[in-house]
Amino acid sequence: MNFTVTDVPRVSYLPTLLAFIVSIFLAAFLPSLAGSGSHQFNSPTVASGDGTKPIPSTSNQGNSREHAVSGQALHLDVELALVNVTVTDPYGHVVTGLDPGNFHVYEDNIEQEILTFSSEDVPISIGVVFDLSASMADKIGKAREAALEFFKTANPQDEFFLVSFNDRAELACAFTNSIADLQSSLLLTAPKGSTALLDAVYLGLREMAGAHNSKRALLILSDGGDNHSRYTHNDVKRLVKEADTEIYAIGIFDPLDYRSRTPEELYGPSLLSEVTEMTGGRVFAVENLGELPDIATKIGLELRNQYLLGYRPSNRVHDARWRKIKIKLHTPKGLPPLKAYSKTGYYAPTH
Repeated sequence: MNFTVTDVPRVSYLPTLLAFIVSIFLAAFLPSLAGSGSHQFNSPTVASGDGTKPIPSTSNQGNSREHAVSGQALHLDVELALVNVTVTDPYGHVVTGLDPGNFHVYEDNIEQEILTFSSEDVPISIGVVFDLSASMADKIGKAREAALEFFKTANPQDEFFLVSFNDRAELACAFTNSIADLQSSLLLTAPKGSTALLDAVYLGLREMAGAHNSKRALLILSDGGDNHSRYTHNDVKRLVKEADTEIYAIGIFDPLDYRSRTPEELYGPSLLSEVTEMTGGRVFAVENLGELPDIATKIGLELRNQYLLGYRPSNRVHDARWRKIKIKLHTPKGLPPLKAYSKTGYYAPTH
């Protein structure tokens, strides 16, 4: 921080000026210096539903100048692009404890400089999109149990809403912090009718516009396929790109030989995969209903153990065009190959 002082009388003003400069320095830099002294990166760990297990690392812990911990930023940079990243090992376990040197961010194939990095658990706004069509009749009990297990992973600052759907999609429970309210809404309706899955996803993303937290996610529980929506696949795909909301799905699919042969239901798994992977989420396919609660817990764990990377795009043009994002990992020595999940892009600002 440089000051230029012109024609200042030495006797009466210089001490005051020096005191002013010192006060600004202390206010601006002491909090971040204190934070960098206390913030350390742990060795990478693999997180699973039954705890965490340390794994060896050669992570460089001397890059603290690159880290920006939430709450210590001196100003808000509206040009910063933020990307949530989930990292897993070959067994699908979440890997935590990595540092910025393990990540490379590319926008339209051009590497970007990571300016902020965080891995803290922050409040999330979550919408659950729940299938109540007739085909769910023999699966509804375990599906409800899975939803409740997912709610149990919540933090006190989280908020949830519930969209249910069969012939039509409806908001069954608006944003709430009460798990009891969500549970009551889940128990009120019996499965019946057709499957308006796309309408339900569209409604869920529209409802997310009223979220109070910057981190947002949808969880879809469905046996896949759509046969009663008025919104099209392209309508939903366009909104997914704009919404900046991670989407996960638990696909309760029948074995292929037992599925209805309608094109819509055969396309169900592919539809869910395409929608979720664009956002950095993914589909967990389930054939054994007993696995549902554990998978719901696993998704909740993933949302709690993500990395948030921030960079200032090298392309500063405000042209509203789609920018592709790719995350590449530099795996620490001693670890198996790791996989990163993140959104595939974003729309540049218009002005």
